[in-house]
Amino acid sequence: MITKTLLSAAALGALLAIPASASELRIGLQDDADVLDPHQSRTFVGRIVYTGLCDKLVDLDKDVKIVPQLATDWTTSDDGLKLVMNLRDGVVFHDGTPLDAEAVVYNIDRAMTLPESRRKSELSSVEKIEATGPLQVTFTLKAPDASLLAQLTDRAGMILSPTAAKASGADFGANPICSGPFKFVERISQDRIVLEKFADYYDADRVKIDRVVYLPIPDTTVRLANLRSGELDMIERVAASDVAGVREDANLTSQESVGLGYMAIYVNIKNGDRAANPVGQDARIRQAFSLAIDREALNQVVFEGTARAGNQPFAPTSPWFNAALPVPARDVEAAKALLAEAGVERVSIELQHANNPVVTQMMQVIQSMVAEAGFDVSLQATEFATLLSEQTAGNFQMSRSDWSGRPDPDGNLHQFVTCEGGINDPKYCNPEVDTLLNEARATSDVAIRKQKYDAAGAILNRDMPIIYLGHQTYVFGMDKGIEGFQAYPDGMIRLKDVTDAD
Repeated sequence: MITKTLLSAAALGALLAIPASASELRIGLQDDADVLDPHQSRTFVGRIVYTGLCDKLVDLDKDVKIVPQLATDWTTSDDGLKLVMNLRDGVVFHDGTPLDAEAVVYNIDRAMTLPESRRKSELSSVEKIEATGPLQVTFTLKAPDASLLAQLTDRAGMILSPTAAKASGADFGANPICSGPFKFVERISQDRIVLEKFADYYDADRVKIDRVVYLPIPDTTVRLANLRSGELDMIERVAASDVAGVREDANLTSQESVGLGYMAIYVNIKNGDRAANPVGQDARIRQAFSLAIDREALNQVVFEGTARAGNQPFAPTSPWFNAALPVPARDVEAAKALLAEAGVERVSIELQHANNPVVTQMMQVIQSMVAEAGFDVSLQATEFATLLSEQTAGNFQMSRSDWSGRPDPDGNLHQFVTCEGGINDPKYCNPEVDTLLNEARATSDVAIRKQKYDAAGAILNRDMPIIYLGHQTYVFGMDKGIEGFQAYPDGMIRLKDVTDAD
């Protein structure tokens, strides 16, 4: 892990070994990615790497509209039970094998059946997928699913080389082979991920960079110092306290976009032995914890007003926000009353969080706030990929994590809170919530979907397996020589048409 104001010796040596004529982009990431297999992974920075490595069936534009990528067009049957996609001709994987309908069928089947897959709940509406032509696939659904196309804009829609995936099985992430603008070169955990331009990419003329090096640097101060020194060309998630300095630096530029997701604390409800604590077992205690937090103060103190206070998976500016459940004001006395009702006066709890300065500061502020209501919080900082692994294993009581968000509301809820959800680390299960969210998937009527999400949200606001805190803005800092980059609401770093004049 990089802990100095310069890159590690190994990483710097590798960068200096690149021919001077090559165009290279060095990107500082807030965390290290987890496994580089789209069907298994879940980290935000992993998605950033995939944006260069693995093309998807469809993508998002800057206005969060779904646009073609590997699929050139698509149609949905009148009954909503069939989705037909036509594929781009002439696309090959990084190993030279063709990307055709059979490859897509293999990938969707793998995402639905691989034991380690986290995409199962995202594709749970799919009955089967078939190749209905050399470059055409047809999804047959168990029931209409308004969220499916949006699911295919992310990891569920990334298409891997079947040849490579069959050969490596669950170990595909050690040498991922996709069809994106860049191909995998090497990875050294906690140090760097290196990609280089794929000469046979179907849209290669728009790829101006020869090599991309992603460097995980959790410390925001160190990440910015490396950008200013020229060791990095771009950094993601500039700390709010540094935004003004970046804007005032004549050698740097910045871009930002309000994200689609949320910041939250996950509570272990039924994921193994560590759920056996008062917070995990009594919703009143979770409600008290939430009421003891001043969300607007968090926004001002930690994010200097750049974030938005929130209490739902949707921001108050979203059309899916439930106005009947406004962001609560802090109420310490009400929190104490709930604890008394639950028969406790003070509650000791362990709360894990990522080891970067912004999240650490946020958790220290929350620790102080909830202490006034009766919570003795022990904070445990850990590397982010490890944190997610611990969540999956149930080795947590409470865990602070972010979700980058999805264009369809289903993507911010279903896989986190349904009984068989692929990222339901709390192991919360309420059949009524499952029914509402499955019914919301099954209609394209916005008003009906809104009613279902509102009803599910009311239950979740009572049960609180997830305590929502707010919604962040993605701020990118860059060397002034970087041109062509645009910040998108999904926080991804898209590298087509990006150039580095330096």
